Formats: sequence, structure tokens, C-alpha cells
Amino acid sequence: MDKIGVGIVGYGYWGPNLVRNFYSSPDAKVVGVCDGNSERLTKVKRTFPGVPLYSDFDEMLQNTELDAISLATPVDTHFPLAMKALEAGKHVLVEKPMASTSEQAIQLRDAAAERGLTLMVGHTFVYTGAVQKIKELVSSGELGDLHYYDGVRVNLGLFQHDVNVLWDLAIHDLSILDYVIGREPVAVSATGMSHLPDQQESIAYLTLFFEDNLIAHLHVNWMAPAKIRRTLIGGSKKMIIYDDLEPSEKIRVYDKGVDLVESDEDIRQMLVSYRTGDAWIPKVELTEGLAVEVSHFLSCIRNSEDPISGASAGIRTVQILEAANTSMKNRGASVEMRPIQ
Repeated sequence: MDKIGVGIVGYGYWGPNLVRNFYSSPDAKVVGVCDGNSERLTKVKRTFPGVPLYSDFDEMLQNTELDAISLATPVDTHFPLAMKALEAGKHVLVEKPMASTSEQAIQLRDAAAERGLTLMVGHTFVYTGAVQKIKELVSSGELGDLHYYDGVRVNLGLFQHDVNVLWDLAIHDLSILDYVIGREPVAVSATGMSHLPDQQESIAYLTLFFEDNLIAHLHVNWMAPAKIRRTLIGGSKKMIIYDDLEPSEKIRVYDKGVDLVESDEDIRQMLVSYRTGDAWIPKVELTEGLAVEVSHFLSCIRNSEDPISGASAGIRTVQILEAANTSMKNRGASVEMRPIQ
């Protein structure tokens, strides 16, 4: 196979990054950019002269050089556009969340499988060096038994009109959790509130309950005075602080924890012993996560491999978001999770 012909749909916030990475990839050829906004297409023409431009998605699908579609459009358009691309025999990279409902996500998975096509979800963080290192530390057992994942992802804006703050921001941590932990939660609880008239929830707290006493808590907010992207991961042996805003030292590993010990005075009394050891900063790859994601997508197409962030990962995260919405409507009532179909 020669270079894979890729068309990018949507040139708003994320689209330019996708075009840039596909354009610079030695394994891809950008054979079209589609957007209904003529001003955005003018920007494409200025930055990437010679790339074919489309205002109509159906017209782009007629391009005989087109092998794959990359979607960076509003969430409610993911399902119809991705399904149309799959039915036209095109591989699909769709931004997160994969679809508006898990039922739609399952239909996309099945459509891709029936046609032998690659369907991948843009869980970009799992392709970053920092999250890859966290995965390595967790999988090796260096942290011991996992106790908690505590994430804060807040900033002032960008307000979304089609999805609430969980679907916009918590999806990042849900994709990281799905990749790093490799287990599905057994129950979900969420609370949230909108502070602007007729708008989606702009602040929310999401708790995920796993087996073996693992708990995850996510705090997301569009109305914070500062941008914070910080995660604490605690294990029985070691703990991690992951700060995505740090330019280079994104991960710190702490040899800290607590142990229960028996008291010499009374064998029946248990005391908490605090353990404090060294802290270290592991080296992580600083290659742009999206560049690695794009390369992986192209490799999966070429070699007929299953993507790391394939359809199943997309379905699992959408199911959690659906459960979170249900819980929020009931002021945090716990929602039991079911395995994907």
C-alpha cells in the first residue's frame, strides 16, 4: 500500500492539529479537508496550499484517493458521519466521545467489524509518554495494589453547547483510566450543576467504584479561575503525582504510604505506620501524543491490527458518561454498570 489517503472533517479547535499531523506523516497523504465554514477552509488553503477543500461531506467521500476519515466535529455528528464513512468503505478515526450513546457506539463497532475496517477513537492521552509511563508503572506492580485515582481537570471555558462538562473534560481521564487500569467500574455516581441559564452542567464530580476497593474521583469545571490538570494515583507501595501542565517533569513517583502494624503493648491493637522514602522523576517521551496516535492509526490500517483505543474502549467510556448523566439527574444516586454487549 502506498501512502494512505486521509480526509479530515472539521477544522475548528482540534481539526488543525489533525491536519498538521497527518500532513507531516510519511505514511499519509491529506487528500481533503471538509468544513461547512468557508472562513475555516480559507485558513486551510493558506496553511496547506494544494490540499483539496470540501464544504460537503458526501462530495469528499467520492474522492477516489480517500482511504480513511478523521472526524473532529461536534459529538452529535460523530455517529451519522462515521457510519456514512464506514458504509463507504473508509477507515475511521473519530474524536472522543465516540458517539452520543453507547448504542450508537456499538453500531459503529459492528459496522466496522463487518467490513474489516479500522475504527479508532481519539483517546489522545493514552499515546503520550507520561500516560504510557504510568501504565508501565502500574502494570509492573511497582505501585502495588491500586487504592485510588484522583483527578482534577478545570479551567475557565471553553463552554460547549452540545455536551456537559463531563463529556467534554472527564472523558480525558476516563480514557486514561480505561487504558491504565484495564478494569471497568462496577458502579458510578455523579453530581453536577449549571450556573448559566439554559446551559449544560458546567461543574461536576464523578466517582467510579471498582472491585478490590479501588475508587476513582474526577473533578471537572469550566468555571475555574486557573487551569489545573493534576492527577494523584495511590497504591499500596508507591504513589504518583501526574501534572500534565509541567513542561518536562510531568510525573513524580513517591515511595510513600501507610501500613498497619501491631502494637507491642496490646497485640490486639492495630496502629498506622507512615512510610516515607525517596521521590523520583522518571524519564518520559515528550513526542506529541497526537503524532503517536496518528502513526498508530495508520499502522493499524496498514497491518490490520486492533487499535489501543479501539471501538471497545470508546464504548466503555461512553457507557460511563451515560451512567453519570443518569446519576446527576438523581443527585448522585449510584448507577450500577453492565458489561458492554
